[in-house]
Amino acid sequence: MNMKLDKPLTGITAFFIVLLTMPLGHAAVILLQSALGKDHVVLAGLLSGLAGTAMLLFGMRVSKELVATLLGLFGALFVWAGWIEIGFEYYAKRLGIEPVMLNGELVTKAEYLLMPSSVGFFAVVMLYYLFGVRTGCRFFLWFQRLLGIDKVLEQPVRLSRSSAMTTFMEFIVLLWGFYMVLLFAYDDQFAGDRHPVTCFIAFGSLLWSVLLFVKLIKIIRLDCAIRYAIPTVIIFWNVVEILGRWNVFTEIWIDPSNYVPEIVLMTVVLLILILSVLYGERGAWRGSEE
Repeated sequence: MNMKLDKPLTGITAFFIVLLTMPLGHAAVILLQSALGKDHVVLAGLLSGLAGTAMLLFGMRVSKELVATLLGLFGALFVWAGWIEIGFEYYAKRLGIEPVMLNGELVTKAEYLLMPSSVGFFAVVMLYYLFGVRTGCRFFLWFQRLLGIDKVLEQPVRLSRSSAMTTFMEFIVLLWGFYMVLLFAYDDQFAGDRHPVTCFIAFGSLLWSVLLFVKLIKIIRLDCAIRYAIPTVIIFWNVVEILGRWNVFTEIWIDPSNYVPEIVLMTVVLLILILSVLYGERGAWRGSEE
């Protein structure tokens, strides 16, 4: 009975830990920019990325899988916010790229107009994962079997034995990939934010995330659940982004200074979830020693 109860709670907890990092990551970048001012944003981005790298390196040295997974997750979040988002923003401003405005309202930031130009680099990364290494990703494994290259890759081992590095790369690559899916869909030259293709992405992502969530709540180990929650949440976030684009609801993380109580509440909930699972992990570790 306890096993059945623990399974859904483990998956649900992992889902909300990852889910809350998405809006809070957005809000943190915006608050950091407004707090430091335009002259110090690049330095803040550099330091943020270095902090994320330090988390990753520390996570690669710890022995506890759950701690390593959390450090990989938040390390990726800091690196994405500092080196990627702020990096694109810096060059968008430097190149004079104007944001997309509609009826006086900001629709797409300038840095997101620049981000699709990295699609070639993303394709190179995908070529490596598809043809160069055996990972634990079922999609890559299925594709390698389909092409018959699984026999060429003789060592059926994971890309990395480090939970921190695995989580780090999973978060960065998935977030990068689905950002570009949405940005290409929003582009009127390809589809448009009200195009049937964008609607298909929204409702297809919702169905996909539900199927992943059903599998997620069957996972017992929390570190594995968090790593599985990353694609579940990022795919679900496609729906959130598109509904926000359609003005179905207010994206409070885009203007966090006007929604301080809500942002603080989400932060407190995230901290409670993380501290509770770490405390539970510590108690289980002590119990195993006794």
